[in-house]
Amino acid sequence: MEKPSLPAQPESSSTLPLTGLIVVSIEHAVAAPLCTARLSDAGARVIKIERQAGDFARRYDTAASGDSSYFAWINHGKESIVLDFKNAQDSTLLNKVLSQADVLVQNLAPGALSRAGFDLDELRARHTRLVTCSISGYGSSDAVKDMKAYDLLVQAESGLISISGGPGEPGRIGVSLCDIGAGVTAYTGILEALLRRSITGCGGHVDVSLFSVAAEWMSVPFLHADNGGEAPKRVGLKHPSIAPYGAFPDASGTLTLVSVQNEREWQRLCVDALQQPTLCDDPRYQSNELRVANRSDLDSELASITSRLSTEQFRRALQSASIAYGALNSVDDLLQHAALTRRQVQNSHGVMVSMPAHPVTHDDAKADDQSPRCVPTINQHGDAIRREFG
Repeated sequence: MEKPSLPAQPESSSTLPLTGLIVVSIEHAVAAPLCTARLSDAGARVIKIERQAGDFARRYDTAASGDSSYFAWINHGKESIVLDFKNAQDSTLLNKVLSQADVLVQNLAPGALSRAGFDLDELRARHTRLVTCSISGYGSSDAVKDMKAYDLLVQAESGLISISGGPGEPGRIGVSLCDIGAGVTAYTGILEALLRRSITGCGGHVDVSLFSVAAEWMSVPFLHADNGGEAPKRVGLKHPSIAPYGAFPDASGTLTLVSVQNEREWQRLCVDALQQPTLCDDPRYQSNELRVANRSDLDSELASITSRLSTEQFRRALQSASIAYGALNSVDDLLQHAALTRRQVQNSHGVMVSMPAHPVTHDDAKADDQSPRCVPTINQHGDAIRREFG
């Protein structure tokens, strides 16, 4: 049975910064839904347009107490309506909604929305305050517009995988990093466009591709390779251009990640944390570049020292010497981490699900703004939206 059609967002008494804005999103998967989730978290009303079968991310898994973990994470607080663009009534309704909207986000294949009768340039000509945003895999040029752009493929195409993983095997980044990066980048671009609109009164267009975001993140290895050098190699739990920066074992075999960023910290690591002042005088380790060049010897010497300490001794020594370190935690460890904050979300089956909290908080937000939000069922708000705008 469908849930009753109820407002998905707090009422106008909300103190969140985007309260009052209407966002229409023709979205699926991860990148665009994450972008609009950020807009929703900031107070905007997000109307999610779905096809009859719904966003296919609804069926990725059932880990969120029956809902897809992906869908529950980035779709709570939105309103869902099913529209068929080929249907004249639905097309008219969408135009009416867009006439009152502030932002339109879409991640259909390049050109698909125009072919459906909703050309973005024409929409902005009719609605001059509208901000539009397109999220694609590789952009809209003829050379790449037809390329399929799932996250793993973009990780590979952009070179991210070539520098990730251990020396013997490339490795996928463990989350959908390119999708996430594109969604957050699009959110930033939309905020910039809204800020400009507040000054000029005119909307604008934001264009983001997963590949362009990943390529920009690759600037450091890109600059190495493009200027006659060698791109960083896969180094596992090490840093390709800083040493010591990696995982070191203690007496129990537990790994602790240690990061030394400058010469002062190198001195403190040797003298204060490890009680090995002679390491500071070794000509092989007199600068970061030398330590990187002699990383194998350096890591072996450090590991021979740390492996004589208990986990508690090792980490207490690092803490006392003000050396940055971290535990190589599992996801189970994350569940209990002291820094973790959680939010409660009601999934589409009415079950409360706990997940990591939105990372941005506003100091003047009212308690109502922090109340649990709901994951919509397919077309849950369809009737209400049709009455409101029809």
